Amino acid sequence: MTTETPMTTTSSTLDIGGLEAVYDRLAQAIDTAGEAKAPLFLVKLALLNAQALGDATLFAAHVDAALQDL
Repeated sequence: MTTETPMTTTSSTLDIGGLEAVYDRLAQAIDTAGEAKAPLFLVKLALLNAQALGDATLFAAHVDAALQDL
């Protein structure tokens, strides 16, 4: 039997405007980090968000979802 892990653990989610703001801030931060440091920045950001999420299994599900359709 296969079980799916939900993508969020809380009832609060970002609306379209919130997602656009996050996307814009992320794009700006990647540009600020520069091409050579962007991968390091993204790893640091992912680890900070994993810590804030507090659930390694849910984080793994998010990683898998992000890998889809690249």
